[in-house]
Amino acid sequence: MKRLLIAVAALGAAACSPGAGALYDSPTSLAVRMAQSEITRNPSPVNLDGIPAGKIKWNYTTGLELLAITDAGEAWDRPDFVAYADRYFDTIVRPGGEILTYRRTKYNLDHICPGRALFGLYARTGEPRYRQALDTLYAQLREQPRNFDGGFWHKEVYPHQMWLDGLYMAEPFYAQYAMQNLTGGVLDEAIADIVNQFVTVGRHTWDPATELYRHAYDDSREMFWCDSISGQSAHAWCRAMGWYAMAIVETLQYLGKTDATRPMIAILDRIYAALPRYADPQTGMWYQVLDQPGREGNYLESTGSAMFVYAQLKAVRLGYLPREMRDEAMHRYEQFVDRFVRENPDGTISLTDCCAVAGLGGKQQRSGTFEYYISEPVIENDCKGVGPFIWASLEYDRARGRL
Repeated sequence: MKRLLIAVAALGAAACSPGAGALYDSPTSLAVRMAQSEITRNPSPVNLDGIPAGKIKWNYTTGLELLAITDAGEAWDRPDFVAYADRYFDTIVRPGGEILTYRRTKYNLDHICPGRALFGLYARTGEPRYRQALDTLYAQLREQPRNFDGGFWHKEVYPHQMWLDGLYMAEPFYAQYAMQNLTGGVLDEAIADIVNQFVTVGRHTWDPATELYRHAYDDSREMFWCDSISGQSAHAWCRAMGWYAMAIVETLQYLGKTDATRPMIAILDRIYAALPRYADPQTGMWYQVLDQPGREGNYLESTGSAMFVYAQLKAVRLGYLPREMRDEAMHRYEQFVDRFVRENPDGTISLTDCCAVAGLGGKQQRSGTFEYYISEPVIENDCKGVGPFIWASLEYDRARGRL
């Protein structure tokens, strides 16, 4: 069934009109087209990521995509995009600053991520409830359980574990909050703590044999999915390394390129030195199980590939990666559109070949094996790919001088 879904998606992409190669030359930015397509598919922002009608959830995937839609709206003067995103936060953040469905005591880093949109909302509206919600999320980080070396636990229910995913969930928010609200020695301590999160997870997940970073590690060495000596999970997962790359770039945009953040830039250099070796030679894109390119059953995955493309484009523009990578980064974006973006008969566009979800442990006893990663559902228009694709498209627009 999984291979059938992939084959159907590939056939749809090949059959789109106009040809997929022409899409990135569309007179309308693909950031705008994707944002509009998502609004068409999901008239209520509350229902993004498959949330049923009548339900609402404080959800990192929803927050991620809505932040990207907001950015597209601000970049291309589409106030309707900004208003669409604001409706979700207006509903879920109550007048007293309470966030519906959020519980600080879960100490779940995923629940920090959607708060990033609240910085812009507070700046635009001045409503105290948004500042109160920001303070609540920062308070969680101050209390977040840690390993001995300072690394945040991914969640209370995942003790001693650091996942690459968690760096994106927490650190860009942490950095923006710190730079806007802290001063003096307290700010210096926060910056050092943020940098330490990247360095610590990198040290524990680095695989010298592949020169990639594994999905996660367990500091206790007790989880069934980890190596008993290194604590590492078994593979480098595409989206996990995509989260890591994006987290570095989006955190640096607040902290800047300084002596303090030099270790983060070194990690970014290492990532983009290794990635070309694992790209599919025909499409330039990356596989679901990143360290097993071409293995039977493995497939080219769009969400992680979108993250790599976006992070590279932005890092080149901001000077975190060499300017000489600009043409390569732009070409990767064009290859991405060719492979994963489909134009539909109704004029909307879709993102194909998205891994719906993957993780380690939990109630599902997720093993982190190759067989596990390729068994998860493959869907279209997953928030975790749509958001990074919108951001990648904005960066491509800037690189071409359209913004």
